[in-house]
Amino acid sequence: MSDPIHRTRRQILATGAALVAASGLSGHAFAQTGRAQSLGQAPRTAMAGDAPDPIGRVRTLRPVLALSFDDGPHPSLTPRLLDILAARQIRATFFVLGDRAVRNRPILRRMAAEGHEIGNHTWSHPRLRGLSDAALLDEIDLTAQLVDECVGHRPVLLRPPYGWISREQRKLIYTERRLPTVLWSVDPEDWRNPPPAVVAGRILEQAHPGAIVLSHDIIAATIEAMPVTLDGLIERGFAFATISELIGSPRWTQGFVKS
Repeated sequence: MSDPIHRTRRQILATGAALVAASGLSGHAFAQTGRAQSLGQAPRTAMAGDAPDPIGRVRTLRPVLALSFDDGPHPSLTPRLLDILAARQIRATFFVLGDRAVRNRPILRRMAAEGHEIGNHTWSHPRLRGLSDAALLDEIDLTAQLVDECVGHRPVLLRPPYGWISREQRKLIYTERRLPTVLWSVDPEDWRNPPPAVVAGRILEQAHPGAIVLSHDIIAATIEAMPVTLDGLIERGFAFATISELIGSPRWTQGFVKS
């Protein structure tokens, strides 16, 4: 596809996404307030000078998963996706880019108003490993400030562009901003722009209890795939949670519980 982010993604096949997890799930996927009824636990306790492991999934036998959408908001596709989710009373997590969100502030407000979680995907989608510490924090802080200005809350989760982040950077971000790193366990590779049926089929085939599903709300085929995907997951008995709920933290609007 023509988007420069996805041209770059074709050159950088992010690998080794850690499927780290918290254990001991119980409760409901649609907890509305407070701690998410022990849907999961926060990442492992950080030792002195350390940071939690990246979160890729939650170990559980319960049929609950988290949908996540990266790189938006898109001025027309994201509202279509929000309509699809609203029709099924499903909440998701949106990892937004600041330089797109700044042009689509009403969409951020709608996300928050409809109970979705907004995560931090940096300002401009850079390769984080090439940034200085100051530039890295600027990328995160600019987006955090924008989200706060729009909806009154800062994101409590970070997804690094391409899934690439060094251990030292992850430690810095957690130490300085208290943001755990979120990856994924289901990837339909929609950034390669396959047809909608392929996107839906891959998600349905890979879906598992405790999954974090990666997709992108700036890709038309992904939006077209969502009704079949979501209805298929529902038919298979899956419930849906935001990522903060899935890992057992309070709702993102209440802040991340520090280990």
